[in-house]
Amino acid sequence: MRKPVYRACGLFALGLGGLGVALPLLPTTPFLILAAYCFSRSHPEWEARLLDHPQVGPAIRAWRAHRAIPPLAKGFALVCLVISAVLGWFSLPDSLRYLPGLIALPVALWMLSRPSR
Repeated sequence: MRKPVYRACGLFALGLGGLGVALPLLPTTPFLILAAYCFSRSHPEWEARLLDHPQVGPAIRAWRAHRAIPPLAKGFALVCLVISAVLGWFSLPDSLRYLPGLIALPVALWMLSRPSR
């Protein structure tokens, strides 16, 4: 019974990770890490495909081995967070303009606290 649930969660996380490629506030790598975790419990072949993928595999393996975020991914994520916060500041109504920055700040601080490998 658990395998179909893990497989469905893995597919959902994989879909969200795919959306995160195009949407700045939606992260990609954490969802792919979650998908790999779910696939490790439901479909090892799909997990292996994620781990062997040339673009996302190294980030997933670095997270599993050292809880590390690669420097390039960390820099790109920080730039996207800043862009999102600035765009939110100028495009949202006054009551919501602080929201993207308030979300981005703790995420950025957490990312900066992770090792880079």
